[in-house]
Amino acid sequence: MPLRSPERVVVGVALLLASLPLLAQQVDDALLLNDPAAIRVLLTAKLETTLSSQMTGTLRELQASLGQRVEADATLVQLNCTEAEARARVANAELAMTRQSLEAKRNLRKLDAVGDLEVAIAETEVQKADASRALASAQRSYCTVKAPFAGRVAKVHVKPFETVSAGTPLFDLVSDGPLKVRLNVPSRLVTRLSADMPLEVQILETGKRYAGHISAINSRVDAVAQTVELEAQLDAEHPELIAGMSGIATFPDLHD
Repeated sequence: MPLRSPERVVVGVALLLASLPLLAQQVDDALLLNDPAAIRVLLTAKLETTLSSQMTGTLRELQASLGQRVEADATLVQLNCTEAEARARVANAELAMTRQSLEAKRNLRKLDAVGDLEVAIAETEVQKADASRALASAQRSYCTVKAPFAGRVAKVHVKPFETVSAGTPLFDLVSDGPLKVRLNVPSRLVTRLSADMPLEVQILETGKRYAGHISAINSRVDAVAQTVELEAQLDAEHPELIAGMSGIATFPDLHD
Protein backbone atom coordinates (compact mmCIF):
# COMPACT_ATOMS: atom_id res chain seq x y z
CA MET A 1 0.00 0.00 0.00
CA PRO A 2 1.60 3.32 -1.06
CA LEU A 3 2.33 5.91 1.64
CA ARG A 4 0.21 9.03 1.80
CA SER A 5 1.94 12.37 1.46
CA PRO A 6 2.14 13.18 5.23
CA GLU A 7 3.56 9.70 5.93
CA ARG A 8 6.22 10.13 3.26
CA VAL A 9 7.26 13.42 4.86
CA VAL A 10 7.56 11.78 8.30
CA VAL A 11 9.65 8.91 6.90
CA GLY A 12 11.86 11.34 4.99
CA VAL A 13 12.48 13.45 8.10
CA ALA A 14 13.33 10.34 10.12
CA LEU A 15 15.86 9.18 7.50
CA LEU A 16 17.41 12.63 7.37
CA LEU A 17 17.80 12.77 11.14
CA ALA A 18 19.34 9.31 11.20
CA SER A 19 21.91 10.30 8.58
CA LEU A 20 22.91 13.62 10.19
CA PRO A 21 25.77 12.20 12.31
CA LEU A 22 27.27 10.48 9.26
CA LEU A 23 26.85 13.60 7.14
CA ALA A 24 28.43 15.71 9.86
CA GLN A 25 31.44 13.38 10.00
CA GLN A 26 31.77 13.48 6.21
CA VAL A 27 31.61 17.26 6.26
CA ASP A 28 34.27 17.42 8.98
CA ASP A 29 36.52 15.10 6.99
CA ALA A 30 35.99 17.14 3.83
CA LEU A 31 36.85 20.35 5.66
CA LEU A 32 40.01 18.77 7.02
CA LEU A 33 41.03 17.50 3.61
CA ASN A 34 40.46 20.94 2.09
CA ASP A 35 42.31 22.76 4.87
CA PRO A 36 45.53 24.14 3.30
CA ALA A 37 47.27 23.77 6.66
CA ALA A 38 46.31 20.09 6.91
CA ILE A 39 48.53 17.34 5.51
CA ARG A 40 47.51 13.75 4.77
CA VAL A 41 49.29 11.06 6.81
CA LEU A 42 49.53 7.28 6.75
CA LEU A 43 50.27 4.99 9.68
CA THR A 44 52.83 2.28 8.94
CA ALA A 45 54.52 -0.41 11.01
CA LYS A 46 58.10 0.16 12.12
CA LEU A 47 59.08 -3.04 10.29
CA GLU A 48 57.17 -4.80 7.54
CA THR A 49 58.24 -7.37 4.99
CA THR A 50 57.05 -10.02 2.57
CA LEU A 51 58.51 -13.43 3.32
CA SER A 52 59.14 -15.53 0.20
CA SER A 53 60.15 -19.11 -0.44
CA GLN A 54 63.88 -19.56 -0.99
CA MET A 55 63.44 -22.88 -2.79
CA THR A 56 61.09 -24.89 -4.97
CA GLY A 57 59.00 -27.36 -3.01
CA THR A 58 55.65 -28.35 -1.57
CA LEU A 59 54.37 -26.62 1.55
CA ARG A 60 53.26 -28.53 4.57
CA GLU A 61 50.49 -27.28 6.87
CA LEU A 62 50.70 -23.55 7.57
CA GLN A 63 51.51 -22.66 11.17
CA ALA A 64 50.39 -19.03 10.94
CA SER A 65 47.11 -17.43 9.86
CA LEU A 66 45.83 -13.98 8.99
CA GLY A 67 46.08 -11.57 11.93
CA GLN A 68 47.96 -14.04 14.13
CA ARG A 69 50.71 -12.68 16.37
CA VAL A 70 54.02 -14.52 16.05
CA GLU A 71 57.26 -14.31 18.01
CA ALA A 72 60.68 -13.77 16.46
CA ASP A 73 62.10 -17.03 15.01
CA ALA A 74 58.68 -18.71 15.17
CA THR A 75 58.16 -21.26 12.40
CA LEU A 76 55.50 -20.08 9.96
CA VAL A 77 55.62 -22.98 7.50
CA GLN A 78 57.82 -25.90 6.51
CA LEU A 79 58.38 -27.34 3.07
CA ASN A 80 58.65 -30.99 2.20
CA CYS A 81 62.43 -31.36 2.03
CA THR A 82 63.07 -35.05 1.46
CA GLU A 83 65.40 -34.29 -1.46
CA ALA A 84 67.32 -31.55 0.39
CA GLU A 85 67.79 -33.80 3.42
CA ALA A 86 69.09 -36.60 1.18
CA ARG A 87 71.62 -34.23 -0.43
CA ALA A 88 72.77 -33.20 3.04
CA ARG A 89 73.36 -36.82 4.04
CA VAL A 90 75.31 -37.46 0.84
CA ALA A 91 77.45 -34.38 1.49
CA ASN A 92 78.19 -35.52 5.05
CA ALA A 93 79.18 -38.96 3.82
CA GLU A 94 81.51 -37.52 1.17
CA LEU A 95 83.15 -35.28 3.75
CA ALA A 96 83.75 -38.23 6.07
CA MET A 97 85.24 -40.24 3.19
CA THR A 98 87.66 -37.48 2.13
CA ARG A 99 88.79 -37.00 5.73
CA GLN A 100 89.57 -40.71 5.99
CA SER A 101 91.48 -40.54 2.71
CA LEU A 102 93.49 -37.56 3.96
CA GLU A 103 94.37 -39.37 7.16
CA ALA A 104 95.53 -42.38 5.17
CA LYS A 105 97.68 -40.20 2.88
CA ARG A 106 99.31 -38.52 5.87
CA ASN A 107 100.18 -41.90 7.37
CA LEU A 108 101.64 -43.06 4.03
CA ARG A 109 103.64 -39.85 3.80
CA LYS A 110 105.31 -40.68 7.10
CA LEU A 111 106.44 -43.91 5.48
CA ASP A 112 107.57 -42.07 2.32
CA ALA A 113 105.01 -44.12 0.38
CA VAL A 114 103.43 -40.99 -1.17
CA GLY A 115 104.69 -37.52 -1.90
CA ASP A 116 103.65 -34.11 -0.64
CA LEU A 117 101.52 -33.54 -3.74
CA GLU A 118 99.22 -36.46 -2.92
CA VAL A 119 98.72 -35.14 0.61
CA ALA A 120 97.97 -31.63 -0.69
CA ILE A 121 95.41 -33.03 -3.16
CA ALA A 122 93.73 -34.96 -0.36
CA GLU A 123 93.55 -31.80 1.77
CA THR A 124 91.94 -29.97 -1.15
CA GLU A 125 89.37 -32.73 -1.53
CA VAL A 126 88.45 -32.33 2.15
CA GLN A 127 87.99 -28.59 1.70
CA LYS A 128 85.84 -29.19 -1.38
CA ALA A 129 83.67 -31.75 0.42
CA ASP A 130 83.31 -29.44 3.42
CA ALA A 131 82.08 -26.64 1.15
CA SER A 132 79.57 -29.02 -0.45
CA ARG A 133 78.34 -29.99 3.03
CA ALA A 134 77.91 -26.32 3.97
CA LEU A 135 75.96 -25.69 0.75
CA ALA A 136 73.68 -28.65 1.36
CA SER A 137 73.11 -27.53 4.94
CA ALA A 138 72.19 -24.03 3.77
CA GLN A 139 69.74 -25.42 1.22
CA ARG A 140 68.18 -27.63 3.88
CA SER A 141 67.64 -24.56 6.08
CA TYR A 142 65.42 -23.11 3.33
CA CYS A 143 62.88 -25.81 4.21
CA THR A 144 61.76 -23.83 7.26
CA VAL A 145 60.38 -20.30 6.97
CA LYS A 146 60.68 -18.39 10.25
CA ALA A 147 59.55 -14.95 11.37
CA PRO A 148 62.53 -12.54 11.33
CA PHE A 149 60.90 -10.38 14.03
CA ALA A 150 57.90 -10.41 16.34
CA GLY A 151 54.72 -9.11 14.75
CA ARG A 152 51.44 -10.02 13.12
CA VAL A 153 50.63 -11.76 9.86
CA ALA A 154 49.08 -9.12 7.58
CA LYS A 155 48.50 -11.37 4.57
CA VAL A 156 48.78 -15.04 3.63
CA HIS A 157 49.64 -15.56 -0.04
CA VAL A 158 49.57 -19.37 -0.18
CA LYS A 159 47.53 -22.38 0.84
CA PRO A 160 48.58 -25.54 2.70
CA PHE A 161 50.22 -28.26 0.56
CA GLU A 162 50.66 -25.87 -2.36
CA THR A 163 53.73 -26.32 -4.57
CA VAL A 164 55.75 -23.11 -4.81
CA SER A 165 58.87 -22.00 -6.63
CA ALA A 166 61.77 -19.95 -5.32
CA GLY A 167 60.71 -16.35 -4.83
CA THR A 168 57.00 -17.07 -4.31
CA PRO A 169 55.53 -14.70 -1.67
CA LEU A 170 54.29 -16.57 1.40
CA PHE A 171 53.39 -14.11 4.17
CA ASP A 172 53.27 -10.36 4.79
CA LEU A 173 54.51 -9.61 8.30
CA VAL A 174 54.22 -6.30 10.19
CA SER A 175 55.95 -5.61 13.48
CA ASP A 176 54.30 -4.90 16.80
CA GLY A 177 54.92 -1.78 18.82
CA PRO A 178 54.70 1.93 18.03
CA LEU A 179 53.59 2.90 14.55
CA LYS A 180 55.32 5.36 12.26
CA VAL A 181 53.52 8.34 10.78
CA ARG A 182 54.49 9.02 7.16
CA LEU A 183 53.62 12.28 5.41
CA ASN A 184 54.76 14.63 2.66
CA VAL A 185 54.81 18.37 3.32
CA PRO A 186 55.25 21.24 0.85
CA SER A 187 58.92 21.89 0.17
CA ARG A 188 58.46 25.58 1.02
CA LEU A 189 58.15 24.52 4.66
CA VAL A 190 61.35 22.48 4.80
CA THR A 191 63.45 25.30 6.30
CA ARG A 192 60.91 25.68 9.11
CA LEU A 193 60.86 22.01 10.05
CA SER A 194 63.15 20.31 12.54
CA ALA A 195 63.47 17.01 14.33
CA ASP A 196 61.30 16.69 17.45
CA MET A 197 58.94 19.44 16.22
CA PRO A 198 55.45 18.66 17.62
CA LEU A 199 52.50 17.81 15.42
CA GLU A 200 48.94 16.67 15.92
CA VAL A 201 47.41 13.80 13.99
CA GLN A 202 43.69 13.22 13.54
CA ILE A 203 42.99 9.66 12.40
CA LEU A 204 39.90 9.42 10.22
CA GLU A 205 39.06 5.84 11.24
CA THR A 206 38.90 6.64 14.96
CA GLY A 207 37.96 10.32 14.83
CA LYS A 208 40.51 11.02 17.57
CA ARG A 209 43.51 13.34 17.76
CA TYR A 210 46.96 12.14 18.80
CA ALA A 211 50.09 14.09 19.75
CA GLY A 212 53.38 13.28 18.11
CA HIS A 213 56.67 14.71 16.89
CA ILE A 214 58.87 14.65 13.78
CA SER A 215 61.46 11.87 13.94
CA ALA A 216 63.11 12.11 10.50
CA ILE A 217 63.27 14.51 7.55
CA ASN A 218 64.26 13.36 4.07
CA SER A 219 67.46 14.97 2.83
CA ARG A 220 66.06 15.33 -0.70
CA VAL A 221 63.07 17.26 -2.04
CA ASP A 222 60.81 15.68 -4.64
CA ALA A 223 61.31 18.16 -7.49
CA VAL A 224 58.17 17.04 -9.35
CA ALA A 225 55.70 17.14 -6.47
CA GLN A 226 57.64 19.88 -4.63
CA THR A 227 57.28 18.02 -1.35
CA VAL A 228 59.63 16.57 1.24
CA GLU A 229 58.98 13.27 2.99
CA LEU A 230 58.79 13.15 6.78
CA GLU A 231 58.48 10.45 9.40
CA ALA A 232 56.93 11.09 12.78
CA GLN A 233 56.25 9.16 15.96
CA LEU A 234 53.29 9.36 18.27
CA ASP A 235 54.11 10.39 21.84
CA ALA A 236 52.25 7.39 23.30
CA GLU A 237 51.05 3.95 22.27
CA HIS A 238 47.39 3.61 21.27
CA PRO A 239 46.07 0.03 20.96
CA GLU A 240 43.20 1.08 18.69
CA LEU A 241 45.57 2.25 15.95
CA ILE A 242 46.76 -0.21 13.31
CA ALA A 243 48.96 0.09 10.24
CA GLY A 244 47.16 1.39 7.16
CA MET A 245 44.98 3.95 8.93
CA SER A 246 45.14 7.48 7.53
CA GLY A 247 44.36 10.96 8.67
CA ILE A 248 45.42 14.57 8.84
CA ALA A 249 48.46 16.18 10.47
CA THR A 250 48.76 19.76 11.58
CA PHE A 251 51.78 21.60 12.98
CA PRO A 252 50.90 23.97 15.85
CA ASP A 253 54.25 25.75 15.50
CA LEU A 254 53.74 26.56 11.79
CA HIS A 255 51.74 29.68 11.02
CA ASP A 256 51.62 31.02 7.48
